[in-house]
Amino acid sequence: MTSSEIRKKYIEFFKSKGHTEIPSASLIPENDPTVLFTTAGMHPLVPCLLGEFHPAGKRLVDVQKCVRTGDIEEVGDQWHLSFFEMLGNWSLGVYFKEEAIEYSFEFLTGSDWMGMDPKRLYVSVFKGDEDAPRDNDAIEIWQTQFAKVGIKADVWNGGEMREGDRIFPFGKKENWWGPAGVTGPCGPDTEMFYDTGKEKCSPECNPSCSCGKFVEIWNDVFMQYNKTSSGKYEPLAQKNVDTGMGLERMTAIMQGKDNNYETELFIPIIEEIEKISEKNYKESDETIKAMRIITDHLRAATFILGDSKGIAPSNLGQGYVLRRFIRRAVRYGKQLGINKKFASQIAEIIIENFKKIYPELEKNRQFIISELEKEEEKFLQTLEKGLKKLSEIIIEEYNNGELFTRWLPNDVVFDLYQTYGFPFEMTKEIALEKGIEVDEMEFKKRFKKHQELSRSASAGMFKGGLADAGEQTTKYHTATHLLHQALRQVLGDHVQQKGSNITAERLRFDFSHPDKMTPEQIAEVENIVNEQIRKALPVHSEEMTVEEAKEAGALGFFESKYGEKVKVYSVGSSVAEGGEYFSREICGGPHIKNTSELGQFKIKKEESSSAGVRRIKAVLL
Repeated sequence: MTSSEIRKKYIEFFKSKGHTEIPSASLIPENDPTVLFTTAGMHPLVPCLLGEFHPAGKRLVDVQKCVRTGDIEEVGDQWHLSFFEMLGNWSLGVYFKEEAIEYSFEFLTGSDWMGMDPKRLYVSVFKGDEDAPRDNDAIEIWQTQFAKVGIKADVWNGGEMREGDRIFPFGKKENWWGPAGVTGPCGPDTEMFYDTGKEKCSPECNPSCSCGKFVEIWNDVFMQYNKTSSGKYEPLAQKNVDTGMGLERMTAIMQGKDNNYETELFIPIIEEIEKISEKNYKESDETIKAMRIITDHLRAATFILGDSKGIAPSNLGQGYVLRRFIRRAVRYGKQLGINKKFASQIAEIIIENFKKIYPELEKNRQFIISELEKEEEKFLQTLEKGLKKLSEIIIEEYNNGELFTRWLPNDVVFDLYQTYGFPFEMTKEIALEKGIEVDEMEFKKRFKKHQELSRSASAGMFKGGLADAGEQTTKYHTATHLLHQALRQVLGDHVQQKGSNITAERLRFDFSHPDKMTPEQIAEVENIVNEQIRKALPVHSEEMTVEEAKEAGALGFFESKYGEKVKVYSVGSSVAEGGEYFSREICGGPHIKNTSELGQFKIKKEESSSAGVRRIKAVLL
């Protein structure tokens, strides 16, 4: 079964169960300041999981583009990926555990769908702790489902796995989701595993083992609690279901492969790398690892560059992650003996393979290629200088007999970054290859003026989630609407939103404009926004079709992500009222009720973001 067939069958199945298909959202989160990228299908839907209505209804299905950076060091093994497609279905307070588990089992085992042998399926559930009880409901529902196909599903009691064991209770680490921040919606989940047929690594081998015998294929999250600021878990009034299945992993399993990289999603890319490097993929463990990393990282980079919000390589935030993907791929290319620029050549293959599913890649082809070529050129120069310097230092240390400590001096690590622009992660990797360690904590202390990627980046850039900073982030989100309209009034209708990033402390807004704004223009924009705040204008939310929204004058520049119905927010009179309004946009929310809640708006900085895109940073006082 091909990846395209799996995508199609998944959508068809859930449509047959009353779900509405919604398009993939941007890889750059619009309403969630806690993450750099959309890491799961739930991120674009956070407001709806917290109670906001979704114009497509309460039963949803999608295929969401995702980027995760927390496992970047694991990329190159069988299953870990930086960019992947997540198949998801959602219930916003409609159905719960019984239907969710029933749907999962039917889709996986049904002859019209995946047709998997139920004897090769195993599941895990939450075992309970002081915060929440064991998920006996999920256990009973799974036993009922397995019984339908003549399988007695026993519950594992720990220790060696017995013949009839099919349901495995695990703790929070394995079977609990959330909250996204310190507080908010969360709950137990149930995970589905496929037995690959490999021999057990030990008598105690079970679905929690990482030996590869059992592969996780799907996760159903049951959001039934709200974690309070005091650490209590209170039952939620609206109980949601949030599920996720990785397309790449499911494709590999359905094709009988033991890793992601031997399916049509990756083979054309690897074949191109073989051609460029003049090396065989399976020549050695080193070539397999290098080609997998190049494939994964350039696929992620291509999708980030091809996103509607136009992220370019930089030293901060998403741009830094993007830069790291490109540079790490180039470094592994050098390891394969590739001594010329090749990233854009690989991107062309990726664009060709995915443009029908994700047309934004074709639309942004020129930007993708030019940015890859520029970044690769910069990095090859950096690499040459940095590698030379690092080699000199290591050789000198060896010659002086000072390497017995096995630590690379902190001054050296920071100087390589500051003077040569040599990525810290690369210094770390090269040093480790020589058996030398680096002090990551010390580097981060010296790096206060920059945002340094770490394993926590994928979990969140800030301590709190959207729910924690809800009031302030909601204010900033509404302020971006006022800012957007004010910019169009001052600079012209060519201004379009190119992205935004909101925290509890400030807003960042990217927009299309060719020139640096003058101090007079900045002051005028600021005055217009503050005038709307002083007017105490109401903020209305209405549901309508995209066509109706356009007719009403609503702005919406990311139309490929919209479904049949959308939410329109008007500052001033609503569409129904038909009176004067200041701004009107298609948006997912959340928003305040009246502009008077915003206080005073102050622009702190106006700067370039990328070619033809300017960036404003502003605060509410």
